Formats: sequence, structure tokens, C-alpha cells
Amino acid sequence: MIDCGRETKAYLVGGGIAALATAAFLIRDGDFPGRNIRILEQLPLAGGSLDGQGSPEQAYVTRGGRMLEDEAYTCLWDLLGTIPTLDDESVSVRQEIIDFNRDWPTHARARLIDRGHRVLDASRLGLDTRDRLELTRLLVLPESVIGSRRIDEFFSEHFFATNFWAMWRTTFAFQNWHSAIELKRYFLRFLQEFPRIHTLSGVRRTRLDQYDSIVRPLTEWLLERGVRFEHGVTVTDVDFTERDGIRRARLLHLLRDGSPESVELAEHDLAFLTLGSMTADAAYGGDDTVPELIRDKRDGSWTLWETLSRKAPDFGRPAVFNGNVTEAAWESFTLTMRSPALLKRIEEFSGNAPGTGALMTFKDSPWLMSIVVPHPPHFAGQPDGVFTLWGYGLFLDTPGEHTGTAMAESTGQQILTELLGQLGFEDIADEVRTTTTVTTVMMPYITSQFARRSVHDRPLVIPHGARNFAFLGQYVEIPEDVVFTVEYSVRSAMHAVYRLLGLDLPVPPVHHALTEPATVLAALRTALA
Repeated sequence: MIDCGRETKAYLVGGGIAALATAAFLIRDGDFPGRNIRILEQLPLAGGSLDGQGSPEQAYVTRGGRMLEDEAYTCLWDLLGTIPTLDDESVSVRQEIIDFNRDWPTHARARLIDRGHRVLDASRLGLDTRDRLELTRLLVLPESVIGSRRIDEFFSEHFFATNFWAMWRTTFAFQNWHSAIELKRYFLRFLQEFPRIHTLSGVRRTRLDQYDSIVRPLTEWLLERGVRFEHGVTVTDVDFTERDGIRRARLLHLLRDGSPESVELAEHDLAFLTLGSMTADAAYGGDDTVPELIRDKRDGSWTLWETLSRKAPDFGRPAVFNGNVTEAAWESFTLTMRSPALLKRIEEFSGNAPGTGALMTFKDSPWLMSIVVPHPPHFAGQPDGVFTLWGYGLFLDTPGEHTGTAMAESTGQQILTELLGQLGFEDIADEVRTTTTVTTVMMPYITSQFARRSVHDRPLVIPHGARNFAFLGQYVEIPEDVVFTVEYSVRSAMHAVYRLLGLDLPVPPVHHALTEPATVLAALRTALA
């Protein structure tokens, strides 16, 4: 057990949600002095992938939209239940999310749209007997047997043409070549979503974008307790010692605004190291520009893990996750609209209530494009009369149906043209184009955590013999839990803090829908319909 005395310090490498949660758990549950916690972050803002920024004059942008869920996000709710909102310190962030979703529940009425601009009956999943047998086989196979095989090694062509797969893959961003283990974990973790996958009524959203609703309140709470945020700092290496099977982090090597420094860890000091980043090397484009697909790992999060992985065989294999940008990348876009014309037409076309944040997917789109209209305002300070829409495409290299250009080669205005074509709204195209700014984001590693991997490719949160260091984030191994969720990062933080500090506190168990007979029965009825 670590002695969290007045002189004990904690160094948190990376400023994403995993590190922010770690700092909060150290203070809240470990009585750790906030002034002794240092968060070392390369970027000028904390929050990592939970972003949201911009202005009505220029444009707003988010790289992705995080959909939350009541049953599965137990560690996140535990954290946010003790963090006050910025507007009212008597209301927690968790309560604000509950209240917002009570007032603005998600209920998609146009989950799937075909090439003829028709809203499909998405409640008809389209699964046949073979599909159900293949799905059952995947669920019952142990992960050790599944190994590093692809999703498309377990299913026939018919399965991939079903409404079910179109909805599941675009809700969670799966590609057919991704890890079958990760898909199995998602099926088990979100079994309760089967009966409502066509409406997404189980989705919980934040009142504003995730940066304004989660990161800013959490950061303010940490600052009030003396936590030090040091930006412009890239940790490049860590020295470890090992004696009698006990391993300790002893020295952090870093660049501060480009100048080398080192930080020596005392006997009881702690190091929490975030490995990799799914939004590393994100590149931005605009109305008339195309975002670059960066392949040379300019962000320090991956190079740090690569350096550490050469020190011990159980520190993971980052090349498994960052070694194939072609399979991991996709592109998102944010529309900043100064006219309600497009949103009004979408509401009339879809039947979705205004601001319900319901995902719409163009099933036959060559880019497999999906969009979400968030409830305004979605950004802090967003004025009346300015509206936003977020979308993404899973297929980057296929020519668009209405532009003839691949998404990866398209400007923001070309993506807008493709969207209007998929909706069949060419009659309002001129007004929409003249009142809309498009910001695009290319993310080379966005689904890299779904890469096909073996049991040893991701390191444990607490490696064997580690006494004062832990690994955090989307690329550590947490048995049974699902990556590409905020919950996964927060759970890694809770495990790291409780175990390093020797706290006799329970980590909320991973949700097991199979232990709930009513949930299993509802899922079976849905699959057999």
C-alpha cells in the first residue's frame, strides 16, 4: 500500500478522461493531496478525445459523439455523481445528464434510410436462421479460441446485408475486418440494446458536447483542489527498476515546449501512464480543403508506448493497434448552420422530435454516412439562430454517389453535397451551402482499439510486480469490458488508483446482461422476430 503522505506525488501522463478520472479518484477516495498531483499533457487543452470547440463566427467542431448508457457505464456514473456542474454546484454532472435525457429522450424514427430516400422499417432486423446460429456460435466461443480472427470470419454475406448489422456497426463504428473478440464483448455488454437498437432509446447524451458537459466541470473540480495541469509537456520515456520481481518507475523523461527535462520519482511517488490515443494526429479540413491522413505518428502518445513496449514483454504491442492506418481511420464532419432550413427539413423527413439526437444512417451510401442532430445549444455560448449537425463516414475510399469523389479526398462542401444528395434535399442546396460552414476531421487511429489482437497485445492496468505505476486508457486490458467507451477509460483509472493505493473499495462490476433473464428474453424475441 502506498503511503499518501504530504510529500507523496502522483504524475499523470496524458490529460484525457482516464487521467482526469485518476486524479479525481486519488483525491476523492484516496485522500491524496491535490497539490501533489501533476497532469502532464502535450496538447493545450485537457480532455483528450472528449472535445468540443469553436465559435459561431468561425465554426464549431467535435471529432466524435460519445453515446452513453445507463446499465453499462457504472464507473463513469460513479465519478460524475460527485462532480458538480459549472452552473449549479448543488447539481452533479450525473444528475444533469439524467434530467436532460428525461426532458429530451432519444428515439430514432428514421434510423435507416435507403438510396431512394425512403425511411426503412428498422425494427425488422433481417436476421435469418443461419445468422442467428452464427451469432450464437460467436457468443459461446471462449476468447482464447476466437483469438485474432476477424468479424467476417464468423458470419456469412447475408448477415452483413441485414438491417441489424447496418445499425449495430454504425452505432459502435465496427468494420467487418475488426476483432471478433471485441464484437463478442459488445454483444454481451450491450445485449439490453438489442430490442431498442432501431430507436436507440437506451442512449444517454450530455446536455452540451462532452468537453463542456464533462471535461470542464471535472477540470474545474480538480483545479479547485490544487491539481497542476502542465501543458506543452510530452513524456518520451520512463526508466524502471526491477528487484526480486518488484518493478518501479524511477525517472520520467520529457520535453517541455521542446526542451528536455527529467523528473525523478521518490520512493512512494506514483506514475499513471496513458498509452496510445484514438484521436492522435487528427487533421482538420474546411469548406474548400481536405484533411490530411497523417501516417507518421507525430503525436507523442503512440511513440511513448512504443518506447515502453521495448522495455518489457508484458507492456503490450502497440504496432498491433497503430500499424494499419488504412483499417483504423475514418472521417467525421460538423456542420455549423446559420439557417434552420436543413434541420427543419430533416425533422419533417425523419419524424424525429427536434433535438433528440437520433442517429440516422444512409444504409446504401457508398461512404456509409451517418448523421446526428444534437439538441441546441450543443456548445457553450452557442447563440440562438446557429445550429449544428455531426456526422461521419466509415468508408473513406469509395466514390460518393453524388460527388464521384472519395470521402477522404472531399472538401467540406463536397461532403455537404453528398449529404444533401443522400437526403434528397437538392432543392434547398443553394440556401444550405451559403449559410453552412463545414469542418472535417480525419482520424487515422479512431477505431484502432478494435484491431485484431491476441490476449498479450494489451498490457494489464497494473503489470505484474508493479508497485508505483499503472497504465491507463483504451489500450490496456480489462477483462470482459468494451473499448471505444468513456467507461473503459474511467474503469482503468479506478482499477489503477484502488490497487496502487491498496484501497478496500469495490470497483463496480462489469455489467453482465446474461445474468438478467428479462433482458435475455427480450433480446431473444428481437433476434427471432
